[in-house]
Amino acid sequence: MMNMIAKGVTPLLAALLLTACATPDFVQPYVATPVAFREAQVPAAPVEGVDGARWKPAQPAEAQPRGQWWLAFNDPALTALIGEATTNNANLAVAASRVKQARAIAGIAEADRVPQVGVGIGAQRAQLSPLESNLAPGTRTEPHTSYSARLSASYEVDLFGRVAAGVSAARGDAASSEANFRSVLLALQADVAQTYFRLRALDAELDTVARTVQLREESVGVTQRRFDAGDIGEFDLARARSELSTSRAEAIGLERQRANAEHALAVLLGKPAADHVAGRSPLLDATALPLVPAGLPSTLLERRPDIVAAQRAMEAANARIGVARGAMFPALTISADGGGVGGAFSDVFRWSSRSWLLGALASMPIIDGGRNRNNVLRSEAALEESVGTYRQNVLVAFAEVEDNLAGLRILAGQAEQIDAAVVSARRASDLAQKLYDAGRSSYLELLDAQRNLALVERTAVQLRGDRALTTVALIRSLGGGWDGAAPAVESVAQR
Repeated sequence: MMNMIAKGVTPLLAALLLTACATPDFVQPYVATPVAFREAQVPAAPVEGVDGARWKPAQPAEAQPRGQWWLAFNDPALTALIGEATTNNANLAVAASRVKQARAIAGIAEADRVPQVGVGIGAQRAQLSPLESNLAPGTRTEPHTSYSARLSASYEVDLFGRVAAGVSAARGDAASSEANFRSVLLALQADVAQTYFRLRALDAELDTVARTVQLREESVGVTQRRFDAGDIGEFDLARARSELSTSRAEAIGLERQRANAEHALAVLLGKPAADHVAGRSPLLDATALPLVPAGLPSTLLERRPDIVAAQRAMEAANARIGVARGAMFPALTISADGGGVGGAFSDVFRWSSRSWLLGALASMPIIDGGRNRNNVLRSEAALEESVGTYRQNVLVAFAEVEDNLAGLRILAGQAEQIDAAVVSARRASDLAQKLYDAGRSSYLELLDAQRNLALVERTAVQLRGDRALTTVALIRSLGGGWDGAAPAVESVAQR
């Protein structure tokens, strides 16, 4: 009977042992990606920005330097703000601490690969009962003191790769955490740049509205004098005063928006909102923005830190399948223990007090209620989840780049048309003013020309700000800059 059982069990055990090197080979999931962005309209040759910074297609590589891309804007104030935010931002500090935790966990997993050695020295005083001392009941026993010193060691032989899989998973988690830190860093830099340009665009818009208010004040003054002279009726005066109040209200509304943007920038810089005052610096010209070529190869997205983080998370999830499968197979632990025990501390180290122990223990689950099997299924499902996350991140990344490339192209066309509209509106406003002063047109015609000019000028300023924000968004969606050494600020995670 036992022979029959052995014959039946032996092939099963052999099959288990053959499949017990449990970590599956990692297979990179396929994601259909275009060779180039659809919005590409420029050749792949290097392009030089107005500040001399060179932007060119990069070779796809996770470790490729991102560069200090904000230097391409040639704005010392922006550079100073990004440096301050990198030093003080709370979210970046949180991300850096997570990197340290992940690296420490990887170190803990690495420790399982080496023998664990410990030492213990102790003293014990006890009094045994007569029964424990093999004496007759009622016999008096005396308390005694014993001293001991022991050296112990243990080591798990990684027969089926469970320990190695755990190390691989921890390393993948650490790499994913580092990529997430770079993602937070890039997002912080981009947020600072966008908030800074939003402030400057609001300053330019405030200047435009201030000129409108001044024009409205002058118009009220002229209209008041003409009304006092009896040249016009009260209707024109009331309309002029109404337009002045409306323009002042618009200026107050813009001041509120500017205050909110200033407070948001303070948070990014790691400061209380009350402690940060941003000086006025209107965004007067959009031509100083760096030219980011649309002809970059789509594989540049491999440098995006969020995609790198998803890639490393997939690899860690794959390794955890090996950890889960390894728990279903025998574990072999070798242990050794040696030392001495004596009635006096000096006796502990005598040769006659020596004791030692060598052992090997092989353990394997027999009945676990399906715990290990379900743990394997959970690990496989986690891998499927990470694959789906990776694919979604890639698709979103392509969409973001296409959005921003299309946005810049469309905004450039809008800006060209609005610039021509500004010239025409200013000419129309001048003519309307002259006709009104000569009494050859009504105040409503003058008011309509002035309103149109104010609207066109504000639209031009808003487009200028939108182009700056979209340029930063494109750089962020591409994973940062191209040329130059890796930014020193990335060393924050090392602190």
